[in-house]
Amino acid sequence: MATTDAHPAAPPRTIPAPATTRSSARTRRAYQRRKPWLGLAYLAPALAVYALVVIVPTVQGGYVSLFHWDGVTPATWAGFSNYAGFLSDPQLRQAVEHTLVFIAFFAVLPITLGLLTAALTSRKDVRGAAVYRWVLFLPQVLTPAVTAIVWKRIYAPEGPVNSILRAFGLEALARGWLSDYTWALPALGLAGTWAAFGLCTVLFVSGTQSIPTELYDAVRVDGAGAVREFFTVTLPGLRGQLAVALTLSALGAIRVFDIVWLTTRGGPGTSTITPTIVLYQRAFANPDIGTAAAVGVVLAAVSLAVALVILKLSEDRSR
Repeated sequence: MATTDAHPAAPPRTIPAPATTRSSARTRRAYQRRKPWLGLAYLAPALAVYALVVIVPTVQGGYVSLFHWDGVTPATWAGFSNYAGFLSDPQLRQAVEHTLVFIAFFAVLPITLGLLTAALTSRKDVRGAAVYRWVLFLPQVLTPAVTAIVWKRIYAPEGPVNSILRAFGLEALARGWLSDYTWALPALGLAGTWAAFGLCTVLFVSGTQSIPTELYDAVRVDGAGAVREFFTVTLPGLRGQLAVALTLSALGAIRVFDIVWLTTRGGPGTSTITPTIVLYQRAFANPDIGTAAAVGVVLAAVSLAVALVILKLSEDRSR
């Protein structure tokens, strides 16, 4: 019986990759290794400028806040006693209280009015809506100095507010609004409401345009009224715009300076004083650079905390 020799199968031959393919693969790997450093190299000039104008002054301000210093004589160590002024200094406590009032006028009230406007315009088309938004947004275009001058004239003893009151026989209510200890702070708050209302309205009205109309049609088919439609469709759809408006308006209230300084300079007395006014007075009028720096550090920390809290809440609700 003839036998045949069994030859084992030859292993498959591997064809070496062309030299060009190997070199391109090495190039890609080298590029990927360099990619993070390349991005940092592009960002280096901007980071250097940011560190120079933001980080270095912030660290320097924090360091100065630990000393008693009038800007001329040698500084003496104070530790955290400058920060204790927020608890022991009546002027600083009053300034913080006024900031809470300004938050109500600069943030809560404009956002409420802006949401109401967005809710009304979302139910039907408004003729001349573009002109309406332009007029409302106009205060954002004006500089704070112009806004302060305009409202100072509005509240003048012979200004439009008192003229309207006299025209309706309410002359007993006419007064120098910005020189009244009781009404000066609310008067400035209403000026801030006017300035922030346009921004909130434009943000919310623009946001409603990105909400699918099918959602409104669905809730209307279910018989939802205006209130239910607002809380079911409009308000959830404006979550992002609401976070932006709340952040900008709240930080504006915390850091308000221009309109107060150009109208009342914190007066009459200290009835409209704010932390920024205290900072300015301690830094330039009666130099106490350490206390002024401490006020600035606290304002920066509070502003950052408020922004982070709003961002965190908006992220949690969006999940």
